[in-house]
Amino acid sequence: MSSTQKDAPAGPAASAAGLRGRRKLSPMAREEQRAGLTLLSPTLVLVLVMVVLPILWTLVLAFQRVRILNIRTAGIFGPYTVANFDNVFSSSFFQSLATTLAYSILGTAGAIILGLIAALALRKPFKGRTLIRASMLIPYVAPIVAVTFTWTTMLDPQFGLVNYWGKRLFGWEEAIPFLSERVRDVSLLGLEFQIPTALITVIVFEWWRSFPFAFLFLTARLNAVPDSLEEAARVDGATPIQRFFHIILPQLLPTMAMLSVLRFIWTFNSFDDIYLLTGGGGGTEVVAVTVFNYLTARGDIGAASAQALVLALILGLFVGVYIKFFAKKEEVS
Repeated sequence: MSSTQKDAPAGPAASAAGLRGRRKLSPMAREEQRAGLTLLSPTLVLVLVMVVLPILWTLVLAFQRVRILNIRTAGIFGPYTVANFDNVFSSSFFQSLATTLAYSILGTAGAIILGLIAALALRKPFKGRTLIRASMLIPYVAPIVAVTFTWTTMLDPQFGLVNYWGKRLFGWEEAIPFLSERVRDVSLLGLEFQIPTALITVIVFEWWRSFPFAFLFLTARLNAVPDSLEEAARVDGATPIQRFFHIILPQLLPTMAMLSVLRFIWTFNSFDDIYLLTGGGGGTEVVAVTVFNYLTARGDIGAASAQALVLALILGLFVGVYIKFFAKKEEVS
């Protein structure tokens, strides 16, 4: 059989596919496309102006020696340099990055654990549960300026309630400057060690401030857990701890994974909490505060842009991890 005969049956099918590929859209389909583009255009313009252009401008500034005094000389065509990244890879930046990681990891873990405890404690209906659940949201919805002022007043070493009752109830010999002391020597069970006072204080504030967010998500997920699963386990003689680890916790793990990634990203990028509490002093200078100090105190726009660019790349890495490992699982579940 010749090659022409072999290819003959495929000819009409290929011709039909080609005709379908070249078939023009109907007037109604073209009208729908134009309507969709018209509806999307305001959003696209807003994203371009508010997101894309600032990112591109930051990228340009990161490779130029720009300060506030010569900001008018900055342009798209340079001159370009990598000298700004000398500050990024200095020891001070890595120290602030380590502080940021400690603050983000411990703050995220504590907030989710507190939210889980609160969701489990308020799971069963009782009188006044709605009011208590609503009051749980106060730390999260309250203005950040108001709550940081309250915490600053309470932790004041001279007039704060914490030090006042600490001296009376726990026998503190001296007041503890919670928001300005870098480290404190502590003796426990015959062991001597140091604790970062100010850093622990802002981490505890992050727990208190952010646990309602985890509480809301975990409460919603707990309400979706079928009661029949727990009833069957209870009939089989499972203890409350066994029911939690084998029934409730597996149902909550996808939600907790999502919360972990989201809260880590937001905490890693946090600025206002720490700046309003400590101003970055006492060993609490995270990367966001470092960028702010370079921009305002030193007036070094190029160095601040370079550090902000590195911070954005790190956050983008975590967003990629979230999308690759967790987003698809949540869609499936």
